[in-house]
Amino acid sequence: MPSAPDQRNDVPPRGRGTPPSRRSLLRYGAAGALVTPVLAACGSTANPDAYVASQDYDDPKRGGRLRVGVAGGSSSDTVDAHNPVSNTDIARVINLNEGLCYFDVDYSLRMGLAESVEANQDGSAWTVRLRSDLEFHNGKTITADDVKHTLLRVTDPDKPGSTATQLAAMDRNGLQKLDERTLRIRFDQPVSNFTDIAAQYAMGIVPEGYDPAKPVGAGPFAYSEFTPGVRSMFTRHDNYWRENEPHLDELEIINYPDDTARVNALIGGQVDAVSQLPHNQIAVIESYDHLDILESETGMWVPFTMRVDQEPFDDVRVRQAFRLIVDREQMINQALSGHGAVANDLYARFDPAYNDDLPQRGQDIGKARELLAEAGYENGLEVELVTAPISAGAVQAASVFKEQAKKAGVTVNLRRVTSTEFFGDNYLKWTFAQSFWNTRNYLSQAANGSMPDAAFNETHWDDDEWTELVTEARTTMDDGKRTELLHQAQRIEHERGGYIIWGFANTVDGFNANVNGFEPSVTGNPLSSYGFRRVWFAND
Repeated sequence: MPSAPDQRNDVPPRGRGTPPSRRSLLRYGAAGALVTPVLAACGSTANPDAYVASQDYDDPKRGGRLRVGVAGGSSSDTVDAHNPVSNTDIARVINLNEGLCYFDVDYSLRMGLAESVEANQDGSAWTVRLRSDLEFHNGKTITADDVKHTLLRVTDPDKPGSTATQLAAMDRNGLQKLDERTLRIRFDQPVSNFTDIAAQYAMGIVPEGYDPAKPVGAGPFAYSEFTPGVRSMFTRHDNYWRENEPHLDELEIINYPDDTARVNALIGGQVDAVSQLPHNQIAVIESYDHLDILESETGMWVPFTMRVDQEPFDDVRVRQAFRLIVDREQMINQALSGHGAVANDLYARFDPAYNDDLPQRGQDIGKARELLAEAGYENGLEVELVTAPISAGAVQAASVFKEQAKKAGVTVNLRRVTSTEFFGDNYLKWTFAQSFWNTRNYLSQAANGSMPDAAFNETHWDDDEWTELVTEARTTMDDGKRTELLHQAQRIEHERGGYIIWGFANTVDGFNANVNGFEPSVTGNPLSSYGFRRVWFAND
């Protein structure tokens, strides 16, 4: 098994010639030379062309407070490194914490706190070697004991982290400290994608004695204040492992569940940047000389979720019919104002094992009616669709689906709730609803949302044949054999799964023109994957 050496510590050098216009730089799509992600090890050197030059060509300036308006959030917000749920949670944990590995803006897998991550021949053990001279926010040296503590905390059976199911095969009693910087991790069975797991944003390394009420991490910014559902404040981590980063002195993340309020805050100067611009507001932002937009083509998806264990979706024919109801091009054009790409009811579009050979599903109202009639709904079907402003385009997509469904004799009653209620006690209980997911590889996404024991199995998908294939793929170290297994698994999910994945949404964010350092990211997380460590203010 190849090792996963550190490929680079920083973004490749940027060109110093005549800079292109700001907006031509910030408009970016998959045509712009994406680097194919590596499934099991960090092995591919980034193509510099996949990076967009920063907005000005001067050296980054130090200082200032960046005020960011992030979509969503509620009174249930958290700063727990290992249990983020909402967009605001994700923004916080990414900046508070640092993992062993991370996905860069081009979705290439990089070394973070780890100097190397290596598997033994059969993948039953992985050895992590930390970089030297790493410090937490409180000045404590980061050691192998902290990596061990983090892994035990994430997999705590009484209070597991959101990535616990991906580490289900880890031997909690078999974590072996080899020296102060080296830990050997043993598994009960081979694990082919440990570096992928270690790069998840909910896998930040935390110190022994970690208290999520007053979190200490190793990220670019240290905890200062937090009011759930309102705002959070962070200060620069002076001993951050990346030299000369972050550039900012302070970071303030402000919750804005309401789209209008978020846009108005940017226009009025109450914030310096906002995530997830409503697509119908892009032209408004572009009309202001002091504002800019950042658009990225991503692997982010905002699906409809059908519970396969509840009527009417316990009948595969109904699920197939609902997928055939969707006019995907129309959905992209109306729900996302054209800022997205058509999907084929499968996630993980940037995974090397993505199955491109499956036929593209399109709208077929005649076949949808036929399937519904076979399922006993020849006289029509009425369903409730729960929607909320959980991500840009979600509520709009629900309205579009409602209209499209009429053609197939399906009456869709929209139930709009707040994002707080959506992710409240009934989350994972809705029969027909929506969700949002960022870019992941297939195995990691399956472990998060599709495996029977997944923390966020919104469709209650539990297919024995599919589960057997995915389980085998997780333990298969040979890339070719693993791809064959995943192609079979994707075919099953494409035929009878519980997701309607109609498109991949571009992320579109807004920011003040005096803010530099943002660059497009295919990860699906807004504002350069919430990479505020890279951001600085230009001279006035």
